[in-house]
Amino acid sequence: MKYKHLIFFFLFSLIFSTLFSQQKTVTLDYFFNNEYKKNAEGVQERFHYVWEDKSINGYSIWADIFKTKAVVTKSLETAPTTDNLRSTDIYIITDPDNWKETAHPNYMTKDYANIIANWVKQGGVLVMMTNDSANTELHQFNQLAELFGIHFTDTVRNTVLKDISVGKVIVPEKNEIFKPGRVLYLKGISTITLQSPAKPIIVDKNDIIMASAKYGKGTVFAIGDPWIYNEYIVNDRLSSEYQNGIAAEEFTDWLIKQIPKHK
Repeated sequence: MKYKHLIFFFLFSLIFSTLFSQQKTVTLDYFFNNEYKKNAEGVQERFHYVWEDKSINGYSIWADIFKTKAVVTKSLETAPTTDNLRSTDIYIITDPDNWKETAHPNYMTKDYANIIANWVKQGGVLVMMTNDSANTELHQFNQLAELFGIHFTDTVRNTVLKDISVGKVIVPEKNEIFKPGRVLYLKGISTITLQSPAKPIIVDKNDIIMASAKYGKGTVFAIGDPWIYNEYIVNDRLSSEYQNGIAAEEFTDWLIKQIPKHK
């Protein structure tokens, strides 16, 4: 009987450790994007492109998409290090702060960039989502992007005032990420220039809107917009022709597929 218990415990531990090792994690940066505002009670709270924000400014819908695919969502409030990136498969940096967004912005540095690049090289999936140059910090952040042949420019595309059709981007056929979700809405974005090893994912009117790069065992994705926050997926201003919700699912699936099987 004693040995049966030991065998049962061993098998249970093996199954548990196998399942745990197969579990995927996505981590959203809260260090470079570190904005706060007062809520209805007058208390400062984090907002703007964060998992827990259910307003039009948050990523709560995207978090739910990851969860339906059995991916654990986490956040990182401190600077990236070799140790705190080790436990994540996908690392998302969105809208790095400039001086207008926070009193003490945390800028990208050469050291941070090298830590992140080494993590990607070992099999990490990095997502860089900036904004137009007036509403984000691009100069310092390009220290990271340029390690992968990607450069965010000061050129602003799709400045939507009242006419939402200005934000329309049609994905070409046979795109590697977006198939049924081909009518996208993106507003106020910075365009991208590329060098090897980066390649374009979407080019619209001769401007590179999205790009990717393979780097070591890992993958990098870049877009000059925070993009699929709640406003882009559920918004009464958008007509039914826009397919950001479908595209968000496809994009999430693509990111998960980029995770190496044996990272």
